[in-house]
Amino acid sequence: MSGRLGRLLYLVGGMIMPASAAHAQAEIDADTISKLADIVRWSGAITSLFVIGGAWALLRLLSRFVSAFSNEFSSRRLTLQKINTLGQFVIYVATTVLVLLLSFRFDETTLAVIGGTIAVAVGFAMKDLVASFIAGVIVMLDRPFQVGDRVSFGGEYGDITAIGLRSVRMQTLDDNTITIPNSKFLSEITSSGNYGALDMQVVMDFYIAPGQDIDRAYEIVNEAALSSRFVFLAKPVTVLVKQWVSDYLVGVRLRLKAYVLDTRFEKAFESDVNLRVLRAFEAEGIVVPGAVPLPDHGAKHSTKAKTI
Repeated sequence: MSGRLGRLLYLVGGMIMPASAAHAQAEIDADTISKLADIVRWSGAITSLFVIGGAWALLRLLSRFVSAFSNEFSSRRLTLQKINTLGQFVIYVATTVLVLLLSFRFDETTLAVIGGTIAVAVGFAMKDLVASFIAGVIVMLDRPFQVGDRVSFGGEYGDITAIGLRSVRMQTLDDNTITIPNSKFLSEITSSGNYGALDMQVVMDFYIAPGQDIDRAYEIVNEAALSSRFVFLAKPVTVLVKQWVSDYLVGVRLRLKAYVLDTRFEKAFESDVNLRVLRAFEAEGIVVPGAVPLPDHGAKHSTKAKTI
């Protein structure tokens, strides 16, 4: 009889204990929610919505201002874009601080509640965002590139159009907008072609077959660059000559190094110089490796070539 009574008391106690624990847990959760509700300034939260709307309107106005003046004063385009980036950064930070101050009551109790209940969860959920934010600050301070620079990164090539708190935007030469998280720039190599300047060096290679007039080919490449309307003559134009050997062909490589006056004209500059060089090579009978000149009925220099 006593054994049965003991088992009965054990079972009843096991049912009462979880119910008591659940009730206590519910009271703790209700108290936590109540404290969280007390730290929010509801009137300030509504005001914060207007602050965010004003910040959004100010960002749009700043962007339109910079775009309009960049078209009018192209020589100041990079400076205006830097001002736009700095202005956006200041507006973001100021808006964030103002919204926090308006929406929450910060005292010892508030900090304890936030630190004990929300900070860990929010911090874990936003770790990537915080990492990108810190990386964005480092990018702005270290300045591996600037807005307006023509950059090669991660297999992509184009112009940096914006440096934000979370990511960098790049406009490729194919007119695609690419968004890159700031944290990527801390561990990978970035190549900037102009680094804050309007002009940029452009490298072009030209190949000729053995036995061709190297001196004349050199003059053609050099004159084609110097006479282009896109060349920046304040910096030197260089042509480097080197013997070139592949698995099946032998020839001479002429590497042109010249500066384009504005990064926007890089591809136009390449096309202009290549057209001039190819037309002059054809007129002079200078052929590329792997091509054999065809006879032109007694002409001194053939202007046609047949590819093997």
